[in-house]
Amino acid sequence: MIGLKSTLNVIDNSGALLVECVNVLKQKVNNGWGSVGDEIVCVVKRARPVAAATQASVTAVKVKKGDVRRAVIVRTRKAVRRPDGRLIRFDDNAAVLLNNKREMLGTRIGGIVSADLRMKGWSKIVSLAPKVSSISSASFRY
Repeated sequence: MIGLKSTLNVIDNSGALLVECVNVLKQKVNNGWGSVGDEIVCVVKRARPVAAATQASVTAVKVKKGDVRRAVIVRTRKAVRRPDGRLIRFDDNAAVLLNNKREMLGTRIGGIVSADLRMKGWSKIVSLAPKVSSISSASFRY
């Protein structure tokens, strides 16, 4: 359940470390709360520092503090019920930054993501993730 002023860790290599949600972009369902697979508008609160020498390179940091970006939620602390009755919960809230064309801003993902992303049309994120949570326990803690 991600809403206004919620903070999320960024798990891609776009350069952002922490973002704050300012809007949930979806149909008027669930009263403005976002879950795994939903798009949000967020503000970058903390970003990786960039050196002057690497600023001109191709692999430069793509975002800086204060940037307003779109993101997709990939992990939530609030337990999500799967269709078979299992509850999946993570230790933190996490997101992956997007550009305006709904493409990933980074090229790598550095953490586990929820398998529910595949059902919501974010298969590109699932394919780049090092681990996908498709376990059979009642509660999972990352």
